[in-house]
Amino acid sequence: MSGNPIIDSALILGGMGVFFGFLIALVNKKFWVWEDPRIDEVEALLPSTNCGACGVPGCRMFAEALVSGEYAPSDCTVISSEDIDDLADYLGVNAGEANKRVARLLCAGGKNETVRYSDYSGFETCKAAVAVAGGGKACAWGCLGLADCEVSCLLDAIYMNENDLPVVVPDLCTACDDCVEACPLDLFVLMPMNQKLIVQCKNLLFGDAAEDLCSVACNACLKCVADAEPGVIEIIDNLAVIDYEKNAMTDPKAISRCETGAIVWLEGQQFQQTPLGLEKKAI
Repeated sequence: MSGNPIIDSALILGGMGVFFGFLIALVNKKFWVWEDPRIDEVEALLPSTNCGACGVPGCRMFAEALVSGEYAPSDCTVISSEDIDDLADYLGVNAGEANKRVARLLCAGGKNETVRYSDYSGFETCKAAVAVAGGGKACAWGCLGLADCEVSCLLDAIYMNENDLPVVVPDLCTACDDCVEACPLDLFVLMPMNQKLIVQCKNLLFGDAAEDLCSVACNACLKCVADAEPGVIEIIDNLAVIDYEKNAMTDPKAISRCETGAIVWLEGQQFQQTPLGLEKKAI
């Protein structure tokens, strides 16, 4: 030591810095993990939305999964087909077959179809309305139409129609799960586009009791069970339930005798079947 406190302090701090720097270098060398340089290139080709629609938390992890071969380029449902081809060409792999997922609403009962017991007056959110006597709608399972889902969607893939029901725009939806989280009644689910047979109802009442609350409610009449391929649809707690693992067996004939239009067949754009299947209208 020099006897000068300032110099001594500088020497001590400098020595500690050299020691810890050397220690960090040793640790870094011992625990260094090689990373494929292609990951950075693949990540740069991805949309950087980190939406999670591919099934992993973000684009970086998806890039790692692509490079390792766990996923195919088409598993990213956000980028264009040209970008998918670019990814496949870069990695020298097959692009795969895309099966885009979108959010689906399991309710078709808007203000024109459902009974209201009272008018809700308070914070204009579905969560607030559910906390206050359910928002005044007779059907406790039905959409309240206060647009929590629309507000949560940062990609403008959901808008409210004139019937106070949210409409999902498939071309804009990335299956990010935001609307699923936002809905306090769990009315949104993420489904592959190739799942076209959907029950747009969650009412658990039977027969007239269900229809008294909503004209498009499932009344558990069993006609869809009889008309669909065996095992595709069953009635559970007075509600038609589809076995989506048998998606290849689904057929539009399952909705042909639905008395209320609670079961729909989605082809191309999103459609709502009117009662008895007399017509279909875009929503």
